[in-house]
Amino acid sequence: MSPRNRNRLKLIGIGLLAVAPVLGSYLLYWFWLPAQHTNYGTLIEPRLVPNTALRQEDGAAFSFEQLRGRWVFVVIDGAACDPGCQEKLWQIRQVRQAQGKELARIERVWLIDDQAPINPEVLATFTGTWVARVPQGAVTATFPAERSSRDHVYLVDPRGYVMMRYPQSAEPKRIIKDLSRLLKYSRIG
Repeated sequence: MSPRNRNRLKLIGIGLLAVAPVLGSYLLYWFWLPAQHTNYGTLIEPRLVPNTALRQEDGAAFSFEQLRGRWVFVVIDGAACDPGCQEKLWQIRQVRQAQGKELARIERVWLIDDQAPINPEVLATFTGTWVARVPQGAVTATFPAERSSRDHVYLVDPRGYVMMRYPQSAEPKRIIKDLSRLLKYSRIG
């Protein structure tokens, strides 16, 4: 092989080395899907929770404005609170408790979407949870769902935006991991 051909091969090799990372990055971007996501919950397009005046069971006024600056778990269900509803309320209580010294940064809200009387046993079991009735159509506009808003637990950020949802029978350990990460990196709330 002549020196001229060797020099061309060297030049082509150097060119391929320069192009390889760019070509590799394009291939990874378009064709490689990671096996897992960083977050467990489903990120949703952030929607501001309206500053609607709601009523608690004792007649006191309630609005999400009162909870600004905190992370808020929201459960939407009926007043009778079937076992699925109780499981969601239990999960968010446990997730909040698992945050240790950060638990003051987290609140829990149960929005009741019907006019039935509240089950007093459930109220006694989940003390510390804000309970308010919400008008029928207001829920679906703010809290997006695949089928029903009762099928999810929602997370509202400290600025008042609904930004994530979890399935009804979510794994508490994975929610704890998500929330711990959010609390660690959040500069607000």
